[in-house]
Formats: sequence, C-alpha cells, structure tokens
Amino acid sequence: MISLRIDDSVATVTLCRSPVNAINEDWIDTFDRILAELEHTPRVNVLWIRSAERVFCAGADLDVIGSLFGTEAGRVKMIDITRRMQQLYARLERLPQVTIAEIGGAAMGGGFELALACDLRVVADTAKVGLPEARLGLLPAAGGTQRMTRICGEAVARRLILGAEVVGGAEAVKLGCAHWVAPAAELEDFTRAIVARIAALPALALSECKRCITVAVEGNEDGYAVELAGSAALLADGETQARVQGFLNRQ
Repeated sequence: MISLRIDDSVATVTLCRSPVNAINEDWIDTFDRILAELEHTPRVNVLWIRSAERVFCAGADLDVIGSLFGTEAGRVKMIDITRRMQQLYARLERLPQVTIAEIGGAAMGGGFELALACDLRVVADTAKVGLPEARLGLLPAAGGTQRMTRICGEAVARRLILGAEVVGGAEAVKLGCAHWVAPAAELEDFTRAIVARIAALPALALSECKRCITVAVEGNEDGYAVELAGSAALLADGETQARVQGFLNRQ
C-alpha cells in the first residue's frame, strides 16, 4: 500500500496501492504511522514521495465513496475520512524534513492535495494534475482550496478549482502548482538529483529555514524574531560552526 525506505539522510515513501493509489482509511493509517516515525528520525533531511503505479494518486477510493454515498450515516463517515485526510496532510506539512513529491502520472483530487502539502513538487511533462471535484458537485476539502490559494494565488485557484480544470506538467509549473517539469523518462533521475542536493545540506539549517518560511506564510508570529532565534540555534550548532570555519579557512 505504502512503503518506507530510509537511506542515510533520505526517506523514500513509495505509494504502491494498485492500480491508482486510491485513498482509503487503511491508506491514511499507514501513511500516518510513517509520518509519526519520521517525526522522530532527525537524521533524515528529505522525504521523497513517489509512486510505483502509473499514476501518482487518483484521490479518494471510489469503492469507499460508493459504499457510503446516499445515507446520512455515510455522509457523516465521508466527512470524518476527509477530516482525517486534512489532519494527515497537515502533519506532512509540519514535518521538519524537506518534502518532495515526484509526480509521474495523474495526481487528482486528494492525490494532488497530498502533493500540495509537500514543500516541493516535480512533475512529468506527461502528467496531469488538478482538483476537479466541482464536476461532481463536491469541493477539494482535504486542504485543497486552502493550499492551492496560498501556493498559487487567488487567480489560479479560482481558475483551476472553479473551472474543475486539469492541466499538464508544463502548465502546472507555469501556474505555480509545481516547481520543475521533466520528461517522463527522466523524471526519477531528475528528482533524485534534487533530493541528493538538498539531502547534503545540514538538517538543522533546513528545518529552521522551513520554519521561518512557514511563519512568513501563516503570519501568526513575528517572523523576524523567529529568524533571530533560528540563527542563534544554528550559530551554537557544531555542524554550522565547522562549515562556517571551513568556509572562512578557504578565503
């Protein structure tokens, strides 16, 4: 369903629920356990999320929706599952590690909401992404309306969500939904190079930088004070001291 592999400072989560990585409660439980483990694995700098299937993630399991749809109890259960998805993606977003989604195929609805909860997104030129829930009279409620608006801006969010529009890889980058686009055949190697570059950076520096960016986005704290506190922590860190001293010695 979902596998975790840790190699040095990189954790790789592979979505492998055939055929389309559809999201059900077991999927949520498994992913949540993995995130709980990573929260207490400080040696990991980067979480790389990818798929073993032809799609990245097609969103909610249609069999589950079909079994619940049409009754009041079923509607309550569907809202509960959506709430759990919100909580899972919020936990992913709060990880100290840098999170990277490699989107090699379709990422729709809850699948694209998963990718939007990551720090960085790399998409294949042949991939399709979107939040098309409005076609069914629904909305992307696992954080999609909030994260897409925050990441891409109001205009793009209105275009894609209200128009139930699905876009290709290059267009996703153009609109700010993803950071890089690569040919499908080169996507894994392209992403691996990004992962390796970031994984080589100091873990504490990455987590402090990530926290400062989050504070700037959320606006609930004094970001300048958070920068100073983070800088103080880094200046007292042994790895930072060694890196700075090594840099100064080369001058």
